[in-house]
Amino acid sequence: MADYKPNEMMTIAAARALKNDDVCFVGIGQPSAACNLARLTHAPDITLIYESGTLATKPNILPLSIGDGELCETAVTTVPVPEMFRYWLQGGRIKIGFLGGAQIDKYANLNTTVVGPYDKPKVRLPGGGGAPEIATSCGEIFIIMAQGKRSFVDKLDFVTSIGHVTGGDSRAKLGVKTKGPTKLITDLAIFEPDPETKEMTVVSIHPGVTREQIQENSGWKIAFAAKVAETPPPTSRELEVLRDLHARTTRAHEAA
Repeated sequence: MADYKPNEMMTIAAARALKNDDVCFVGIGQPSAACNLARLTHAPDITLIYESGTLATKPNILPLSIGDGELCETAVTTVPVPEMFRYWLQGGRIKIGFLGGAQIDKYANLNTTVVGPYDKPKVRLPGGGGAPEIATSCGEIFIIMAQGKRSFVDKLDFVTSIGHVTGGDSRAKLGVKTKGPTKLITDLAIFEPDPETKEMTVVSIHPGVTREQIQENSGWKIAFAAKVAETPPPTSRELEVLRDLHARTTRAHEAA
């Protein structure tokens, strides 16, 4: 079995969740790596859409931001941002939103705004961008985040993007008709919402990881499914494509 890093397992597990016919709204960073890995391996026809209005883009390197020229150059077309949000996103034309965050709680609500009190934060984060709209308007949401007690918290410092709110049918009671977060992929495990409570529950543990490690890296008491699978380890092909993608990206950004 090939040697790999936990963040490589996380990206590969996230990429596997995507299908060839998906239309996916892609966040910058880890979501972008996972979505493009899927496109370069098992899902060559996946449609990737970025917030800047780039439709069906096929970047050769990972973008630094939504304004990266690589996205426009490799897209089928680029539409104005208001059209992107009103017609494509809020019009219900995007199946999956792929997000990350600085903090997450057990109902997959996300914080990308501040750490600490809003008026006097310890850290001011990049903000919501389009994530709040993505979280409510895409058919379902996949989240990719490394696990740790600073990021997996019992209570968010600020709710930027809603997940399953307070659990149960609380999301639907707000008038939101989409599914919300259906997968949370970390460097330790894969979570899915409990059908009733909507609490994010471990359904698969990555090779070599223990339940104790998952609990130690979380600020709430972790729920485990009745049957927990073991995530298949990365294949040599998946690792090769992912590492090549990162290497190309590094070379391009160093040369810029």
